[in-house]
Amino acid sequence: MDPHLSSHVHATAAAAAEAAAAGGSPDGKKAGGAVLPPAAVVILDVEAGGAPTTNAAAAAVAADPGDGGDGGVDYMARAQWLRAAVLGANDGLVSVASLMIGVGAVNRSRKAMLVSGMAGLVAGACSMAIGEFVSVYAQYDIEVSQLKRDGTDGDEGARDALPSPTQAALASALAFAFGAILPLLSGVFVPSLWARLIAVSAASGVGLAGFGAAGAYLGGSSMRRSVLRVLLGGWFAMLVTYGVLRLFGVVFHIDVSSV
Repeated sequence: MDPHLSSHVHATAAAAAEAAAAGGSPDGKKAGGAVLPPAAVVILDVEAGGAPTTNAAAAAVAADPGDGGDGGVDYMARAQWLRAAVLGANDGLVSVASLMIGVGAVNRSRKAMLVSGMAGLVAGACSMAIGEFVSVYAQYDIEVSQLKRDGTDGDEGARDALPSPTQAALASALAFAFGAILPLLSGVFVPSLWARLIAVSAASGVGLAGFGAAGAYLGGSSMRRSVLRVLLGGWFAMLVTYGVLRLFGVVFHIDVSSV
C-alpha cells in the first residue's frame, strides 16, 4: 500500500477511536445531548519526514493555485502577445538581413543593398499588419458568435476580453520594423562589400540572440535552447539566400546594376 495512503488511514482510524471514547463521532454528531466538533484528520506524510498535517491545512495547501514554484506567473496569459512580438521582430530581422545579403551576392553597390532592405522593411511590415489583422479578426468573429450562442454577448466584461484586430496589426507591424532596422543600420555605413556582409550577419546574430533570450525569459523556458534555435534558424536563412542568389547570378550572368 502507498505509504501516504497507509498513514492517512491509520491516523483517521485513531481519530475515530478517540472520538468514540469521548462519546461522540468523528463527523461531529451528537453524543449525550452535546454536539462535538468533527475530529481532525491527521495526514502523516512519510516521505516528507513524518510531519503531521491536519485535513484543514492540507485543503488550504491544495487550494493555493499560486504556489507553482515560479512566483505565480501565468505564462499562458503571455503566450499570445509574446508569440506575436517575437515572431514579428524575428521575421523582420531575418527577412531584411537575408534580402540585403542576397542582393549583395549579385551586386556590390551599397545603395542597392540599402534600397532592397528598405523595401523589405516597408513591404514586410505591411504584410505582417494585414495578415495579423485578418487572422485576429477571424478569431474575433468566432468569439463573438460563441458569446451570442451562450447568451452572454451583452456582458461588458466578456466583450472587453475580445481580441483587438487593430492593436494586433499595429503591434505586428512595429515589431517587424523594429527587427528590420538592425540590419539596415549595420550595413548602410560600410563601404566594402565583404565587410558589409559580415557586419549585417554579425549584427543580425546579436539581434537574434537577444530576441531568443527575451522570449525565453518572458515565457519561462530554457534560454540556451531558445537562443540556439533562433540563431541557427536565422543564419541558415541568410546562408541559403546568399547561396541561391550567388548561384543564380553566376549561372545567368546577372548584373543587377545594369537592369
